[in-house]
Amino acid sequence: MNELKKYRFFFILLIGLIILTFINQSLGWKAFQLTGNSILNMLFLLPPVLIFVGLLDKWVEKETLIRYMGKKSGIYGILFSLFLGVIAAGPLYLAFPIAVLLLKKGASIRYVVFFLGVWTTAKLPVVVYEFVSFGVKFTLIHICFGLVFYYLMGIFFEKFYDQRLWLKYDNEDISI
Repeated sequence: MNELKKYRFFFILLIGLIILTFINQSLGWKAFQLTGNSILNMLFLLPPVLIFVGLLDKWVEKETLIRYMGKKSGIYGILFSLFLGVIAAGPLYLAFPIAVLLLKKGASIRYVVFFLGVWTTAKLPVVVYEFVSFGVKFTLIHICFGLVFYYLMGIFFEKFYDQRLWLKYDNEDISI
């Protein structure tokens, strides 16, 4: 019964989708197709990222990551977060396993929030698209404001959640 309780939200949505299909068959089938396509996309994108995260977990020493993304890393933390976010490809949900690994290895919340912001705002495919579609001026303004905002948000998170944020990872409590 406890196993079913974990998936209750999924079952509620599935029942809702079935009811929608009975009420409006064409809309229900479109919803089923969209859900199936989304699940397939996630199944093709997520495993490589999880393998990458697993390899990073084993290959990158905690001390090395703290040196480059820890609380006292300074400009290295900004540059490293910027580099990781800019070279990213794919939707934002792929960044969260990487962010958890960074936190687990001792990265500062400031740089993890900044990394997630760079992933959404300034990753290379987005920059190229904005440059071609909207021009240089818009792209530079958007990226500069976004990067400043996410860095300041990271500082805010670091101050606000200091010593109060806990991660559950491999059945260990890790204070950040």
